[in-house]
Amino acid sequence: MNAQNATHAAKEHGRGDSLTATWQAGLPEGERILFQVALDINQDRQFDQIMLVLTGRRLLEIRNGKQTRDWELQSAFALRSSVFSGLGSLKLLNNQSLVAEWAFTAAKASDVSRIMVLANSIAQDQSCEELIPTMDIDGPIAAPAAAKSLLRLTRFTKGRMGLALLGVALTLAATAAGLIWPYLTMPLIDNVLIPWQNLDTELTVARYYQDLAPYLFGLIGSALLAWLLGWARTYVMSLLSEQVSGDLRNETYKHLQKLSLDFYGAKRTGDLISRISSDSDRICSFLSQHLLDFVTDVLMIVLTSIILFQLDPWLALVALLPFPVIAWMTHLVRVRLRHGFARAGHAWESMVSVLTDAIPGVRVVKAFAQERREVVRFENANKHVLDSNVRINKLWSFFGPTVTALTEVGLLLIWAYGAWLVAHQTITVGKLGVFITYISRFYIRLDSMSRMLADTQRAAAATFRVFEILDRTPSVMDSQNPIDPGRLRGELELRGIRFRYDNREVISGIDLKIRAGELIGLVGSSGSGKSTLVNLVCRFYDVTEGAILVDGHDIRQFPIESYRSNVGIVLQEPYLFFGTIAENIAYGRPDASPKDIIAAAKAANAHGFISRLPDGYDSIVGERGQGLSGGERQRISIARAVLTDPRLLILDEATSAVDNETEREIQAALDNLVKGRTTIAIAHRLSTLRHADRIVVMDKGVVVEIGKHDDLLARDGAYAKLHQAQLAVLQ
Repeated sequence: MNAQNATHAAKEHGRGDSLTATWQAGLPEGERILFQVALDINQDRQFDQIMLVLTGRRLLEIRNGKQTRDWELQSAFALRSSVFSGLGSLKLLNNQSLVAEWAFTAAKASDVSRIMVLANSIAQDQSCEELIPTMDIDGPIAAPAAAKSLLRLTRFTKGRMGLALLGVALTLAATAAGLIWPYLTMPLIDNVLIPWQNLDTELTVARYYQDLAPYLFGLIGSALLAWLLGWARTYVMSLLSEQVSGDLRNETYKHLQKLSLDFYGAKRTGDLISRISSDSDRICSFLSQHLLDFVTDVLMIVLTSIILFQLDPWLALVALLPFPVIAWMTHLVRVRLRHGFARAGHAWESMVSVLTDAIPGVRVVKAFAQERREVVRFENANKHVLDSNVRINKLWSFFGPTVTALTEVGLLLIWAYGAWLVAHQTITVGKLGVFITYISRFYIRLDSMSRMLADTQRAAAATFRVFEILDRTPSVMDSQNPIDPGRLRGELELRGIRFRYDNREVISGIDLKIRAGELIGLVGSSGSGKSTLVNLVCRFYDVTEGAILVDGHDIRQFPIESYRSNVGIVLQEPYLFFGTIAENIAYGRPDASPKDIIAAAKAANAHGFISRLPDGYDSIVGERGQGLSGGERQRISIARAVLTDPRLLILDEATSAVDNETEREIQAALDNLVKGRTTIAIAHRLSTLRHADRIVVMDKGVVVEIGKHDDLLARDGAYAKLHQAQLAVLQ
């Protein structure tokens, strides 16, 4: 990216129009700006403009138009980012020691992710040229080098090397077989056809066909052999590519399930869906179709060139004169296509994200009469896709015909020079004929290979986007030496726990012991840290300091899956999957029997309304529970928790979004659920915690009061004020 282009891009998208050009001009010779991102808040959470500029060597910080700090990117340096509750943190580490830190909002998460990938690649001595970004409508896009991205797919061929080697061998054999019959035409023309045409003496037809037969059988045999090898090659390579693509989809989705919640906070659903579906499908299409043709074309060009130089080196040089020009053009177009398809892929992801926002939220759209607005939003996103593709097509419409014209020039040169050689009896007509045949194949394959360039770059961009997911590591990971928790008793201890999000401490030194089977109510004003606390207990995030112990063991010592199998959660907004009611209840225990499912539904006071449905437990629940009331969805959610029989139970304002009558039904179900389980209940309505063993009152990340309902009211402290405020609202 030169200074002029960078300046134009920055001006167009509101990212500091003169800044890039100014700093590019001030850089030492040979150093250029690869990427820049404008962070929108400072460490104090005040709106601010802080520019981070990445070059091929350094990371620069610019505040108020002046460079304040810079760092040489070496192998010890690494950028790490995280997003939580709409705010993000970007940290520069040197040997795991904090060097610098910046804050940003979730709107900048995508750009921050890209500067992190680029900077870490440079720090690890990777070629930054292979990841040069381009700036477009939706921001800078990292565009990978095709070869490097596609070669990463070879990791999925492990265990299938026999099939891969067989495919390579068949490809080589099929290509070689396809070159046999043109070679046979030279002796056929020189030794049979021309002598027969020029002979004045009578030659019997039988003798003619006797001389002709070996060549005809050779041509037929080579054609059949090429067809048979080509069929086998296509089948083997298609099978391999389908298996690789299937493994890629499985591995990507599996890795998504491993990633922590902070990863999802910085991603849009449509983006992730697009990467697993559209991008993996594009990769599969490339591997099963275009890659095979590409390899065949390369082999054909190499082998044809060898044959041409063996036949006549000077004639071969003349025939290949246009080749360097085509190769140079292909290199130029390849770079531009790489960036173009990266832009197009990002535009496509944005369009899919609009769909995944609007379709699930169609009730809200219609409730606020925003159909027209959503149509305009989709049209704008679709226009970005169209504009990106139009740019690619403009380039391609020039490149394709130009390559075709150059190949025709090559054929014209060989005809002209070959005719001159025949006239001077330097070569035979048969040799010229086979030369024309081979060079025609050469340029046809070259033209085909150049046209495949677009598919190669498109597949490379898709591969890069998929590996962006696979390269992410979860922030919550299993211990190196895990302890199997087995069936927990449920004794919980919070020992001096602190949790920081960026520079903001959300939990500030909480010590709390909860006995096995105890019901704890958790209350406090909005932002007091209640939800963060239960997220830490569920180990959706790890504490910054201190430890959370269950049955005397730090929960970080337990395998995540085994630990969470002991934890049940009932959320304020229950999420139901598309499927039957029975499948939703049995989600945590897919092997549960119908008897167990019905027993769980009865315990959750859900059996009655389920039985009244036309198909009972086999009734289909629409996406996100469409067709059921809020109370019905909540009771199915409670039944789901009952069936897993958790030892630790989290109730996150499970009755706050329903009416009084439904609340009583749900509360009765919850009373059945909490029996014998260690329960932490976040409650909006304090009256629901009247019978809690203890109530923990939080404020600004600390515990300010602990006690029973009546005792806390008598203290006339923080809990009493919350209770009085709620009574005032109800009155």
